[in-house]
Amino acid sequence: METVLVTGCSSGIGYHVAKGLKQRGYNVYATARKEEDVKRLISEGFKCLQLDYADSESVQDLANELMLLVGTNLYAVFHNGAYGQPGAVEDLTRETLEKQFAANVFGWMELNNRLIVLMRHNNRGRIIFNSSVLGLVSLPFRGAYNASKYAIEGFADTLRLELSGTNVKVSLIEPGPIESRFRANALQAFKDNVNMGDSVHRDRYQGTLKRLAKQGNVDPYTLKPEAVLEKVIHALESNRPKAHYYVTIPTYVMGYLKRLLPTRWMDRFILKVAGQDLQD
Repeated sequence: METVLVTGCSSGIGYHVAKGLKQRGYNVYATARKEEDVKRLISEGFKCLQLDYADSESVQDLANELMLLVGTNLYAVFHNGAYGQPGAVEDLTRETLEKQFAANVFGWMELNNRLIVLMRHNNRGRIIFNSSVLGLVSLPFRGAYNASKYAIEGFADTLRLELSGTNVKVSLIEPGPIESRFRANALQAFKDNVNMGDSVHRDRYQGTLKRLAKQGNVDPYTLKPEAVLEKVIHALESNRPKAHYYVTIPTYVMGYLKRLLPTRWMDRFILKVAGQDLQD
């Protein structure tokens, strides 16, 4: 029974991946940021530990606790816990950007560097990063999140090269729209960190607020979290896991168009898509 660490399991993708892998027979350790979510997951039968990626002390504590629990018996980690900070780049303070990168990038890197020691010791393992279609292409008013996912893409691609010749494999999952609490969390981040009233984009932000507050799915191509679980299982169990796994039609379309179209044409297409999105 292989041991797998799954982060960001309070809801959405992380929760469904942890649940699906547990049902498949894996020895799953889940994490959540809030104590109440940890208690809830434990009550549901999960082995759950507290982790706040944005807090270096929390990352170190999690790594130490996991090592005490499993020793060197760790096969894989699925890095997932993250949030999206909306807002035009010019409206985001350095502090806001640092918070986004602390949660979405630096914590992932720090934890990964602690856990990779175990995988090197065993000369086997799987490292899976949950990226995004926004790690492939950028959409306006999502600059902080775009940049954090581009950073994870670069980190994972470099790590894969550096682990060449070992039996530790690195994969990126790149979902488009997936059912989750992502928009609700992004709405709160927008309200907390963007001064809408003083922004030159304040009129366009009305569309952003409307989209983030909308109940249900805003994209007809939205899939359930189980679509990500399917890719994670392949990355864990295939003898030749893929470096990149696309999930949802928008990711396939954007990935294809980015390779096909000149940058200027791609910009026009993205601006058209984004313009409609901001009006919805």
